[in-house]
Amino acid sequence: MNAIETDPFDLDYSDGAPVLIAASSDAALARAVRTIEAGGARVGGTLQIETARERIEQQVSAKAIWLELDRDCGAPMDELLDSIGKDVADGRYAAVVSGLGELIDPLTARLGDSAVELIVDASEAQRVAALAIATASAGMNFRLSDIASDQNAARLRQLSDEVSRIAATLARLSSGPAAVPPIAEAAPAADVPDVSADTVRTIIRARRLRARYFAEDLFADPAWDMLLDLLQAEIAHLRVPVSSLCIAAAVPATTALRWLKTMVSQGLFVRRADPHDGRRVFVELAPDASRALRRYFAEVGKPAVV
Repeated sequence: MNAIETDPFDLDYSDGAPVLIAASSDAALARAVRTIEAGGARVGGTLQIETARERIEQQVSAKAIWLELDRDCGAPMDELLDSIGKDVADGRYAAVVSGLGELIDPLTARLGDSAVELIVDASEAQRVAALAIATASAGMNFRLSDIASDQNAARLRQLSDEVSRIAATLARLSSGPAAVPPIAEAAPAADVPDVSADTVRTIIRARRLRARYFAEDLFADPAWDMLLDLLQAEIAHLRVPVSSLCIAAAVPATTALRWLKTMVSQGLFVRRADPHDGRRVFVELAPDASRALRRYFAEVGKPAVV
């Protein structure tokens, strides 16, 4: 891919803050440009993955970075992700990383629970929304151009509702213990009821069967679906990578990743690095969440909970 080198003096912010793009191919670059222009922003320059880290370090006036990945770029990609995650944490700029579903594990292994806006296999509306979300915290006033009037308008409104719901959850969590009922107090392991793997599998299967008769998004409940999947894995002594958990959530991958971050911040899920693969992370139930789920099933009893 041919990169367009951008000198620092090219980034004039008098007409809105521009975005630097790093892309893994010409096609990826073209798609990123379309998204940024649809969001009403300017492209300040384009970079190759292999040289992006050094160029971004030199570009002291950069306000936002968009990283578009349509393939695994190996070590240069990993190094760039590490650098972007650190810079965003330091408040140097806002960032969006867009990738394919096959890249979920290496992307989440590097970005973890960082403030980088990560989107996977995203629609154009999701991409523009991610740009707005990422840059809002950096005080950049991007407009959503004409996208609100096209066929993606309904999806964009849905994304807004989704983000608001997650934000409300996080707000309740941060407002103190009185605002959110805590997980049931931990008890000795011997007092935790057993739950059979068959019970959990039956419930998961019943939830998936609903899609045969109704639109699946009518019943979207990613938090509960992920809890069930991790409980099933715990009972079977299996480890669940982020990519598998996103599939279990039964919602678009970008939505699942947002909820995963929320569940980790709430203390319901725990991320564990794969000791044999630095580009993969496992997710498991926190001990208190596991005990709470098991007590819940014991109290519900025989009736199926879907």
